[in-house]
Amino acid sequence: MAEYTVISEQAGLAEAAALLSTGTGPAAVDVERASGFRYSQRAYLIQVFRRGSGTFLFDPPAIGDMQPLQDAIGGTEWILHAASQDLPSLREAHLDPPSIFDTELAARLLGHERVGLGAVVEDTLGITLAKAHSAADWSTRPLPQSWLEYAALDVIHLVDVYEVLLEELDEQDKLEIADEEFEAVRTRPLKPAREDPWRRLSGLHTVRGRRALAVARALWTAREEFAREQDVSPGRLVPDRALVAAIAADPATKADLARLKEFNGRASRTQLDRWWAAIEAGRADPVLPAERVPGDGMPPPRAWIDRNPAADARLKAARPRVEAIAEDLQMPTENLLTPDTLRRVAWAPPETVDAASIADALAAHGARPWQITRTAPEIAAAFVESVQAPTDDVAATS
Repeated sequence: MAEYTVISEQAGLAEAAALLSTGTGPAAVDVERASGFRYSQRAYLIQVFRRGSGTFLFDPPAIGDMQPLQDAIGGTEWILHAASQDLPSLREAHLDPPSIFDTELAARLLGHERVGLGAVVEDTLGITLAKAHSAADWSTRPLPQSWLEYAALDVIHLVDVYEVLLEELDEQDKLEIADEEFEAVRTRPLKPAREDPWRRLSGLHTVRGRRALAVARALWTAREEFAREQDVSPGRLVPDRALVAAIAADPATKADLARLKEFNGRASRTQLDRWWAAIEAGRADPVLPAERVPGDGMPPPRAWIDRNPAADARLKAARPRVEAIAEDLQMPTENLLTPDTLRRVAWAPPETVDAASIADALAAHGARPWQITRTAPEIAAAFVESVQAPTDDVAATS
């Protein structure tokens, strides 16, 4: 078993960067975070492999400036698995690929039944990877040797996997499709922050009344601020269910809050003053939140038949056509066209329905050119068919 060391200072980074710059072909890159343990989604370990150079494990928080690594591999393609998960953490460390190959996304486009890293490595190379540490706290220091071996194996095989998947994409005539999808992932902007993130509090649906919601907002905000300050996952300080229990109990005093058994968590008592102050602030807040937040104007499809029968008919006519195209391409329907995109175009179609106008509508919702080319004509035909169908039925029965 190889022994791995973590590079944690600038001198080691410079040496590794020099070796990586002399390597050949693309660079395999992976990131380990501490999701569920830390507040941030920063990279606590970055693994890089390149043929002719070897495997390197970096500790970004300890190193600081990662520019030498960017200089070393910033001119070549990066191979990642589930790139959309890793790119934000890499960019936070000022590491940005010029182009990517996403092995998970490639496997989806190829119609592989299993697309996790271990499954893709096994399906393409016949090698079984142990995934024992996938949910570990990667902010732990020092990192155990077994964890480092696991982390290294995440990139050591990626170049070989890349070559197999590249050949499969070529055989299925999907290279251009894959290129468009990879670039869409690479250039996708970050999602804007939610307007009311506190409404994601698990169990909030049980809270009744605007004043109680104001208390929920204040408790969530206080926990969020403390979690950010401590760099600890909020739920590890005080779980969502404990916050909701405190709201429901409506304690009259700080002592009552302290006696509430359901109000638990590692910081429930050590930060009691903080939580009580939040409860009092919520009770005194003159700006009360709305009980219901308006949606995006589009109800769930099960309600369409009553709310918008024409849209319901359009969706029911178009969905099987899109599914048939996906089946012919041997890929999941959601990779051909997301269900949300199809629903939005069916709910509010262009005034004139033809392939060109549907193509414009799909593009406005973020569909890529290859998706539009394959689906727009069929969706347009389905929408026209949905309008004609009732007339045809009447004619047939008369």
